[in-house]
Amino acid sequence: MKVVTAGGPTGPDTPRAGKRKSLMGTRPWLAGAFLLPALVLLGALVVYPIGYSVYRSFFDAAGTGFVGMDNYGELFTDDRIRTALKNNVIWVVVAPTVATALGLIFAVLTERVRWGTAFKLIVFMPMAISMLAAGIIFRLVYDQDPERGVANAVVVGIHDTFAEPAPFPGARPRPTSDLKASGGGAFTTKAPVRAAGPAELPLVAVQPDDVSGARNAAVARPQPGKLVGTAWSDFTRGGGGKPGVIDPNEKALAGLKVEAVKDGKVVASTTTAADGTFALPAGQADGALLRLPASNFAQAYNGVDWLGPTLVTPAIIGSYIWMWAGFAMVLIAAGLASVPRELLEAARVDGANEWQVFRRVTVPLLAPVLVVVLVTLMINVLKIFDLVYIIAPGSSLKDANVLALQLFQSSFGTDVNQGLGSAIAVFLLLLVLPVMWVNLRRLRKERRR
Repeated sequence: MKVVTAGGPTGPDTPRAGKRKSLMGTRPWLAGAFLLPALVLLGALVVYPIGYSVYRSFFDAAGTGFVGMDNYGELFTDDRIRTALKNNVIWVVVAPTVATALGLIFAVLTERVRWGTAFKLIVFMPMAISMLAAGIIFRLVYDQDPERGVANAVVVGIHDTFAEPAPFPGARPRPTSDLKASGGGAFTTKAPVRAAGPAELPLVAVQPDDVSGARNAAVARPQPGKLVGTAWSDFTRGGGGKPGVIDPNEKALAGLKVEAVKDGKVVASTTTAADGTFALPAGQADGALLRLPASNFAQAYNGVDWLGPTLVTPAIIGSYIWMWAGFAMVLIAAGLASVPRELLEAARVDGANEWQVFRRVTVPLLAPVLVVVLVTLMINVLKIFDLVYIIAPGSSLKDANVLALQLFQSSFGTDVNQGLGSAIAVFLLLLVLPVMWVNLRRLRKERRR
């Protein structure tokens, strides 16, 4: 006999009030059977290594002597580790922030253009490249030689557009010449010159490319009211020739700036002609010293030392942003697609301009997604290793050092100390845990909504 109540009929198959049925029914062992392989792998690959690292961090390099907290004390006294800590702070502050900001800008702007999908594909494409390949690519991009390094090719191209390169970089007079170094890379005659005879300015160490196609040097002919002379490359290919004398087939130095100096002041100046000859007004130049300014011999601009001690960390961060800005853009674009358009339109109707709509409506609505991207990238950069190891040259590796790289060097490098390496690993884990806690807390809030 069934009893009918206001809540419906009850019978033998109806669960008792206050008693919930488990997710797997009456067979919890089945859930345990499915979870067991994952738990075994988790214990073997995560729990055991963490536990052993904590244990090993209290022992010396040999692993036999207990040193207590000495390894952890060394984290803050060793110069290499302190540099790694400083660089990790720079990485955590700069890389996730810039990558997230670029991802936000790209996501918002690509919504307004027809070719937005193609642009997103191009920006996201570096994510398909491994860190190893990206490191090799940017090692070449940052190469010091402008003939190989793209970054310096651009910098040198821009520099040479606005600054005239020196005509004969590295050229100099012979030690026995009448020219002597006068400071700052300039060369000046040892004695004043007279208009009675031609002045001779021979130079050596001229690069062959700088005189390829140049005319043969000529002896300057006397000109009324002029002080004349010749500047040439005092070198005969194949040997022979006499120093200080214009021999056949010796090349003229065209475009060389020549100054007449009296009492430390330039009284006249000119440039050499195609055959190396020059002429100065005798009234000003007679009795003056002839000076070849340093601008004639300055070394060619070779670009920026991207991988030097000063710029190596920003340069590597730039390569990281190139890879991960696409990741941030895709996630933010997905969040942007779920933003109610009526809210944006309402803000525009109320008189807000596009910047105000972006700052006061779009960004607050995207805040949960931005936090996800920012936290993910922060966890990622705390573990950065391969880009630094591949891009930084040996001379700058200590200046680009990060904790993960120092962990590798301390544990498996030339000066092996696995006790110190384990302490670095534990310290790195402690740095990651607060970020993970923020992420888990955010996920719990999302579930409650």
